[in-house]
Amino acid sequence: MPREYLKGKDRIIQDPAIMVGKPAVRGTRIPVDVVLHHLADDLDLDDLFAAFPDLMIDDVKACLAYASATLGRHRVRFGNAEKATGRAAHV
Repeated sequence: MPREYLKGKDRIIQDPAIMVGKPAVRGTRIPVDVVLHHLADDLDLDDLFAAFPDLMIDDVKACLAYASATLGRHRVRFGNAEKATGRAAHV
């Protein structure tokens, strides 16, 4: 995890004893990817907080910052898991 770029880095943890080491929101068993998938399906924060009452707005911001920082260091083509060559893809 690129910690130097991550806002709210103290809110996201990776611990092998919690969710098998998946990045998760500190103090919960809520993985970052679950928050992101929920937001991708439904941007309504009220629905997110109803589904995960332990989440705070700063946790959501930290999840988004984590995703942004992680994607920033890996170029991934959407739709498959191949890393890009580092050059911009021509469409």
